[in-house]
Order: sequence, then C-alpha cells, then structure tokens
Amino acid sequence: MRSPSWSRPRPPLLLLLLLSPWPVWAQVSATASPSPSGSAGAPDCPEVCTCVPGGLASCSALSLSAVPAGLSLRLRALLLDHNRVRALPPGAFAGAGGLQRLDLRENGLHSVHVRAFWGLGALQLLDLSANQLEALAPGTFAPLRALRNLSLAGNRLVSLEPAALGALPLLRSLSLQDNELAALAPGLLGRLPALDALHLRGNPWGCGCALRPLCAWLRRHPLPASETETLLCVWPGRLTLSPLTAFSDAAFSHCAQPLALRDLAVVYALGPASFLVSLAACLVLGSGLTACRARRRRRRRTATLRPPRPPDLNPDPDPHGSASPADPGSPAAAAQA
Repeated sequence: MRSPSWSRPRPPLLLLLLLSPWPVWAQVSATASPSPSGSAGAPDCPEVCTCVPGGLASCSALSLSAVPAGLSLRLRALLLDHNRVRALPPGAFAGAGGLQRLDLRENGLHSVHVRAFWGLGALQLLDLSANQLEALAPGTFAPLRALRNLSLAGNRLVSLEPAALGALPLLRSLSLQDNELAALAPGLLGRLPALDALHLRGNPWGCGCALRPLCAWLRRHPLPASETETLLCVWPGRLTLSPLTAFSDAAFSHCAQPLALRDLAVVYALGPASFLVSLAACLVLGSGLTACRARRRRRRRTATLRPPRPPDLNPDPDPHGSASPADPGSPAAAAQA
C-alpha cells in the first residue's frame, strides 16, 4: 500500500492552506520528502523507479533489462546506471522530451539504434561509459543539438566517425578514454566548435599521418599536464612511445594534404564529365578502326575472287600503220610471196 508523501494536516492548517494563495500550496508540496513512484510530488514517474520533486527519476541498480515505460515530459533527469539494458531500440525514450540528463553507465550496452535518442532535443548530459559499445551508427547523436557533455569512456570503440556524432554545436566535454582508438577520423573535431575538454588517455594511439588532425587540435587546445603525461602513441613496428603533444605540424610534412572543399567540388564536377568525354572518344576511335579493318578485308576478298586476266594474243598495231613483217596476213608478206 502506498504511503502518502506527507502527513495529513490538521483541520485548521488545511483550512489555512486552502485559503492561502497558490504559491504557498506549491511550496508545501515542493518540500515534501522523496517518495516512491506514484507520489504526489512526481505523478508521472515510472512505476519501478524512485522519484523526487523536480523531475528526477532514480532507476539505478534495479536489474532492468529495458528502459522503463511511463516516461513523462516533466522528467528532467533519468538515472539508469548499473542495470542490464543491453540494447536501445528506436524511440527508447519516447515521451521524455524534457529530459536534460541521462545516465546509462555500466549496463553492458552493446547496441544503440540510430533512432534511440529521437525526441531528446533538450538533453544536455549523456553518460554511456563503462559499456560494451564497439561502433556507433551514423546519425546516432544527431538529434541531441543541446548536448554539452558526452561520455563514451570505457567502451570498445575502434573508430569514431564524424557522421556518428554529427554536428553538436554546444558540446563542451567529450570523454573517449579507455577505448580501442588508434586515431580520430578527419573532420570529427572540426564539427565540435565549442569543445574545450577532451579526455583521450588509455587508447592505443598510433604514431602516423592519421594522428595529424588530433595533434593539430591539441596544439590549439592545451590539456592539463595530468592528461598529456599519459597521452602517448606507439610507432608501427616499434616498441617506442612518443607523447602526442611532441608532434609539430612539420612532423607531418611528408603526409598527403587532405583536399579542400573547393578541390573536392571541382573533382566531383569534372570527374564525371571527363569520364564521359573519354568514353565517347574511345567509342569514336574504336568505331573508326573497326571500319578501316572491315574495308581492308573486303578489298582483299575482292582481289582473291577476281579471275586472272588472259594474255593479249593481238598486239597493238604499228602506230605508223605498217604491219609487222612476221605477220602472214599483212600486205607486205603477200607481196614477198
């Protein structure tokens, strides 16, 4: 049986409260002690959670295997840490559009649907640390335009693409420590203009050209000494370590420069056109060569099938009108006879 959140006042006090202005009644309700679900201070609290006035729902360490139902628009903070939520389906937090803080630490979480956080446009803090995430689909955090703090620490992330984070204009703190990251994809940090706290230790960073964007960001945003001392990378094929902060831009002079947006636009515009022109030229040239070979074959075939010309038994007459003396039919031969 549910217990009331505060003792019933005596008749004089109740009459006083009824006759008092609304702010006094609201103040009495707001000072009520924390109570289980269904209390007067939190009427829209999930049944399995413990809620307090102000919109906080504590569902920690309840062995939950899924996000509890009954989330309300009045909810401001949802604590789901230390449970067994292995996957987040589409619309996992439907109805909690006013949520500002979400804690999902230590759930064994290994799958987050790309539409799991849809509707959480007011969320400012998201903690996904100490789970088993290996990859994040493009657009996973795109709806969280108000996000300021994101923790992905203690997972199994091998890569983190810019499309997974999306454009988060207000994100100030990003925790990536204790993952399997060897480098950060180019363009990832460039889409986070407000970022000033980046936690990176505990990753197998590889010393190479892929580290260039991260080192450039670190030069513009110096980290505390306690963070940079443990921020090391290993050279491929070697056992030597180097601090990330020791790499200047000149150290990457041998690396290929990434194409600018204007260059990419030119490549995408001229590439298909040049391909079509080359293809047309090849077709015309091939057709010409094929026609020439066919003509040669016809000539050879015609010359082979033509009969040989017989020898000429009547030579041409003498241009002066006299016949040859050897010709028995000539007048000169008749006279000699």
